[in-house]
Amino acid sequence: MAGSYNRIILVGNLTRDPEIRYTQSGKSVTKFTLAVNNPRNKEETTFVDIIAWEKLGETCNTWLKKGSNTLVEGRLVIRSYDDKDGNKRKATEVVIDNMQMLGSRRDGDEGGGHAGAGGAAPASGAVRDIDDEAEDEIPF
Repeated sequence: MAGSYNRIILVGNLTRDPEIRYTQSGKSVTKFTLAVNNPRNKEETTFVDIIAWEKLGETCNTWLKKGSNTLVEGRLVIRSYDDKDGNKRKATEVVIDNMQMLGSRRDGDEGGGHAGAGGAAPASGAVRDIDDEAEDEIPF
């Protein structure tokens, strides 16, 4: 039997500014949506929910804005939860462990430098297993 491999690399544009929240235990988690166009069919766009934990999430929240062209790398997670009415739901997300800003920022800063120098640099953080957190602890 072969092993398993769960790795996703996406390039797209943020549909809105990232949103950072904190779990009850104080860990930061940032969520944003990436619009990814199909290169074979320019009219087809897939909207993918992205989750970034702790330091990487804080970096995403600081440097990414609506419209930012961004590369993310992580793993696909499909989790089940009960909505407020008690119905079973599923959420499909990509939990990232790497992010790269690809264009210049809308405010005129050029990409390609270090994040602290007004540009964009690769940002990575520890891989967070969303299953490690209690579903009721994810604040989204």
